[in-house]
Amino acid sequence: MSDRWTPDSWRALPVQQVPEYPDAAALAAVERQLASFPPLVFAGEARRLKRELAKVANGEAFLLQGGDCAESFAEHSADNIRDFFRVFLQMAVVLTYAGASPVVKVGRIAGQFAKPRSAPMETVNGVELPSYRGDIVNDIEFTPEARIPDPRRQLEAYRQSAATLNLLRAFANGGYASLGNAHQWMLGFIKDSPQSGRYQALADRITEALDFMRAIGIDPEHHPEMRSTEFFTSHEALLLGFEEALTRVDSTTGDWYATSGHMIWIGDRTRQADHAHMEYCRGVKNPLGLKCGPSLKPDDLIRLIDTLNPQNEAGRLTLIARFGADKVGDHLPALVRAVKREGRTVVWSCDPMHGNTIKAASGYKTRPFDQILKEVKDFFAVHAAEGTFAGGVHLEMTGKNVTECTGGARAISDADLKDRYHTYCDPRLNAEQAIEMAFLVAELLKQERSNRVRPVIEAAE
Repeated sequence: MSDRWTPDSWRALPVQQVPEYPDAAALAAVERQLASFPPLVFAGEARRLKRELAKVANGEAFLLQGGDCAESFAEHSADNIRDFFRVFLQMAVVLTYAGASPVVKVGRIAGQFAKPRSAPMETVNGVELPSYRGDIVNDIEFTPEARIPDPRRQLEAYRQSAATLNLLRAFANGGYASLGNAHQWMLGFIKDSPQSGRYQALADRITEALDFMRAIGIDPEHHPEMRSTEFFTSHEALLLGFEEALTRVDSTTGDWYATSGHMIWIGDRTRQADHAHMEYCRGVKNPLGLKCGPSLKPDDLIRLIDTLNPQNEAGRLTLIARFGADKVGDHLPALVRAVKREGRTVVWSCDPMHGNTIKAASGYKTRPFDQILKEVKDFFAVHAAEGTFAGGVHLEMTGKNVTECTGGARAISDADLKDRYHTYCDPRLNAEQAIEMAFLVAELLKQERSNRVRPVIEAAE
């Protein structure tokens, strides 16, 4: 890998998970058009996220990252965006209070359209067609025409991302994201939850804290920091031609930034050291994520870290562990020890979704809630044992009450999956399950906080 980097230097290297477009001229025309469009996000916003993630790396904040497995064109609506944002805020309030520290809010949204696949082709009823790679590439409909990669879909993905970002910014800064609103929504969730007794105590403490603030003259409705929130976007940087077209120079620093999202990550299938995805991501200054699965060895991880974060900057790199509930103990400790031993500064985050996908007896792909929770618990346990900080969670979730993951407080069964199974790719936590998960992670955060060594303050003489 050459030291010299340009937005297109990835094109000279082997590349995985990139579709074969039948019309190269049409693809080039779309990429030229995208390159002329305005950026979706701005360099200053990405730098701000990096500063917030630096706090996470130092154990002073917690990362909540979540959203759709794959965004779709068909489900794009203001209501769906609002419902997701509302659930996400409730989760953040619970985690903020339990951890007594800020929560960095990063959505898998406004750009999460492309999906890696385990095989280039799929077979249904004896018919073999190209795999669905996300709406930015082809259509989920199982017909020969729909599965042909169409570069024009990238233009639609750009427009949808721009519209989504516009609405998210309005929600985040227009009063909708007020602390009071988020707390009232959370109380409604608890009232309707079968597990209300378990979560009521924490909710009551938050209510008391808000009442105390009002009593001493701090009304959340009249303080800007309590009426708005910072919300950032992220996605897997998979379709590199799209990413290249939206790579821009920051006029204030001369640095290159991916303007398709505030944070981008490299998946477990595309993190080969000498391949295109690593090459592209090393050159942009955005905060980066790196998925770490069971096949990743400690020495290889250190090499990848040094490629993506050669200056060892806090907030630059988030390691997203995704092993499966029964494999965390076999793989995570060695990676954590290697990173700690070599003095690398990273955020450790847990993706408890991708390693826990199973096929239910009903034929649907699902993820058991208890296995998702077990992976999170084991992630926290490993970091507690190693003296490192469990810095975040990375969840596939939706603001709707779908039936895709089994279990949770409402005990969704295999037989229930058919009722509201809407995902375009992998199963997601529904709104109730996502908030429930936040309460359960909050318990782990509270325990982690209580276990930290607190400085002893000596009395003045």
